[in-house]
Order: sequence, then structure tokens, then C-alpha cells
Amino acid sequence: MMESQYQNRQYEKLQVKVFPDRQALGYQAAEEAAAYLRQRLASQQQVRIVFAAAPSQNAFLDRLRQAPDIEWSRVSAFHMDEYIGLAEGAEQLFSHYLTTHLFRDVQPGEVHLIPASGQPEQIIQRYSDLLAVAPIDMVCLGIGENGHLAFNDPPVADFADPQVMKVVELDAVCRQQQVNDGCFSTLAAVPRHALTLTIPTLLSAQRLFCMVPGKNKRQAVTDTLRQPITTACPSTILRQHAGCTLYTDSDAFQELADA
Repeated sequence: MMESQYQNRQYEKLQVKVFPDRQALGYQAAEEAAAYLRQRLASQQQVRIVFAAAPSQNAFLDRLRQAPDIEWSRVSAFHMDEYIGLAEGAEQLFSHYLTTHLFRDVQPGEVHLIPASGQPEQIIQRYSDLLAVAPIDMVCLGIGENGHLAFNDPPVADFADPQVMKVVELDAVCRQQQVNDGCFSTLAAVPRHALTLTIPTLLSAQRLFCMVPGKNKRQAVTDTLRQPITTACPSTILRQHAGCTLYTDSDAFQELADA
């Protein structure tokens, strides 16, 4: 069994666990997420989970889909964002990523994919209605290089957003990250618009598991933990959520001495 050695830190309400590498991070995060999922399944008929789709989630999802004793047939799965304008079946679609990395193997009882085509307003209404049926129990997410949560980049992030889901224009840093992650070969190929769940929707969950490995995320992690809580770095809001754990690694975590 993999050693789960890590450092524990606390930043306001946010618990932070720092691991030697992304594999150890993913293993421990998945173990804790699976334990929470089993706990919820023991006390309610259905558990509703929102998942992120990004390379930062690979190790976590790889371990989660191997976790034993989970009745996935009682899980209702959602994802938090999707590009607008990609062709049906494109490998870069987040629906494709989550299907291949998790859903196809564990087969949740319900999988609600955000459509890759159609009228955005109609998609938003349908998805918002699905999310409104019952509370979200868990969100498994990451943080963008610009501090975004889902596709809530600094220019469009709103901590008091009245919408459940909205259309956004992706900022330059966010679009470049998709190239940095190897999802697109050029910046020109990255869509300019996307659908995203809003920040209040994500924060409405009782429990958030946030996986952020890698040296490309070092500034984002530092800003998340040290910057003022504003939409200039949307992920700073995680410091106000008592049910959120940030799992990071030595590549992403900048050791900072407290004043």
C-alpha cells in the first residue's frame, strides 16, 4: 500500500495537505473522497457529485475508480464545465475525459453530461434544473493557473453569482493553460467560450476535495493561500469553506514563513 505521508497546514477554514508528489496526493485524496462517499451512501439513498476534468485529476481519478465497496449505482454524477464550439466526440471535451477516466469504469447510476452542442441558454436551464433537484454532496475540483474554479476566471468570477450555470469568455491565462496541459496544440485551437457552474454552486456542496499538483500551479496555490479573498484570485474563497481540503504537492506548494 502506498505511504500517505504529508504535511498538514491550516489557512483560515481551509485544510491543506502537502504530499511529496502527485501520485501520493492522488492516492490519499481518493481514499478520503471514497470514505466520505461511503459515509454519505450509508445515510442517504443517492449521492450527488460534481467532478472536474483536467490532467491535475488523473492520479485522483485513477485511484478513485479502484476504490472498493462503493455502490456507484446510487451516485448521480455531474461535471462542472464544458467548452462551447468543439465537435461532438472531440477528445478535449470534458465529458469525454470523465467518461474515459471514470464513468465508463464505475458506471454511476446517473451521469449528467453537459452537451457539446445546442443552445447555451437551453443547456443552462436543463442542467440548472437537474442540479436543483437535491443538494450537491461532494465536489471534486482543481484550481487553474489563474486561480479559477471551474471556468470562473478572474474577469467573470462572482462570489455572489445568482446563476447556477453561465456562459463565460475564457481569459488568456486560462486558454494558455489548456495548451500547457497538453490538451490543445496551439492557443488558436482553444475555444474562447465555455459553460461553467458558478462559484456559489460549487461552494454549496457540504464537502470539497481540491487536487492541485505540479509546478505550473505553484503561483496559484501561493495566491490561494496568501492573497486577499477577492475575485482577482477566485480560489481564495476556498479559505472560507469549512468542508474543503486542498491536496497539493512539493512542486506546487511554496513554503512561506508566517509573519
